[in-house]
Amino acid sequence: MSEVDFFQKNTSDYICPTYARYPLAVKKAKGCKLYDFEDREYLDLLAGISVCNLGHSHPEIVESIKQQAEKLIHVSNLFYQEEQIQLARKLTATFPDSKAFFCNSGAEANEGAIKLTRRYMQKIKNQTRFEIITLTGSFHGRTMATLTATGQDKIKDGFAPLLPGFKIIRFNDEQHLEQSITKDTAAIMIEVIQGEGGVKPVTKSFVAKISELCQKHDLLLIVDEIQTGIARTGRFWAHEHYQLKPDIITTAKALAGGLPMGAVLARNNVASAFGPGTHGTTFGGSPISCMAALKTLEIIERDNIISMAAQKGLMLQAELENVKKRHPEKIREIRGQGLMVGIELTFPGNKIWLALLEKGFVLNLTQDTVLRLLPPLIIEEDHLKSFAVALDQLLGSKELCEP
Repeated sequence: MSEVDFFQKNTSDYICPTYARYPLAVKKAKGCKLYDFEDREYLDLLAGISVCNLGHSHPEIVESIKQQAEKLIHVSNLFYQEEQIQLARKLTATFPDSKAFFCNSGAEANEGAIKLTRRYMQKIKNQTRFEIITLTGSFHGRTMATLTATGQDKIKDGFAPLLPGFKIIRFNDEQHLEQSITKDTAAIMIEVIQGEGGVKPVTKSFVAKISELCQKHDLLLIVDEIQTGIARTGRFWAHEHYQLKPDIITTAKALAGGLPMGAVLARNNVASAFGPGTHGTTFGGSPISCMAALKTLEIIERDNIISMAAQKGLMLQAELENVKKRHPEKIREIRGQGLMVGIELTFPGNKIWLALLEKGFVLNLTQDTVLRLLPPLIIEEDHLKSFAVALDQLLGSKELCEP
């Protein structure tokens, strides 16, 4: 029995079948490399789905976790904790005049933003508005509220009845957005670059319309930065590319260098809707996760990771555009920002994706035709070029590019 067959069988026997797992069992990881149980090396172009922005097991993050584990692991949010205060100061400095709520995941962060929106309208504005507008193609999580907010039918299949209070409008459709606002509308919730939706950026004109309508109708603007935040796109927050002014930001994935952590950042006037007992979490803001996040933010600032991500992203997109020129009938579009890049193929991409995996390149296939790249931000340019070369070679195979 091969190692993959062994893991497949035992996973099938003991774990709920909620994932279509890759034919790869990872034994260890370091920097930008993954290793299987035969010690074969893979270049990680996925980073745990935009989680390990500083690579795997960054030595400084590992050391911060070790030191904190010896000091304090968990006491609950019934106590004041200096680690939380330090991290909240760091995060709110990127989003002035705000407060932080710490949780464990992106879904929890978006759930918190949804709850905060409703409570703000009821308790601060004394209004009954509750509806949140989201976009087709969006992905906001898998809790009942966040999957209802998600603009993809496949995520909702089998979970009816869904929760009331969400309206999904066509992506980048300004007219549809304007027509969808009613007396019940409380907020608009967007990803400025949809990740699971196929690395699709919103247009600047659509963002301008969102800002105009939020101001006109006194709506809250929630920006989901779960996948795009923490330097991924060449800015600390992706919405900075658009000069947007959100009322609420949600973040998770890369925040704590690989440990589970999420956060809601809300403007002070909005955050005031939360009070003792209105929301909570047992594990959110754990001392270990906070210290890992603090070290992550320190390294990003010290090592100029944001500008590096922007520069490498430009280089990668240029390399991929050259591949596209050589295969114009096979690549529809290259899109993204920084080191969040999507390669939309003109045919189903599963064969190409598997061939790349066999060549030692780990990446993601989303929406059936989009090769999604989310590499560690510390990746070397030569590694990115080697991927472009491999993709170029594989696109020359007629068999791999058939529907």
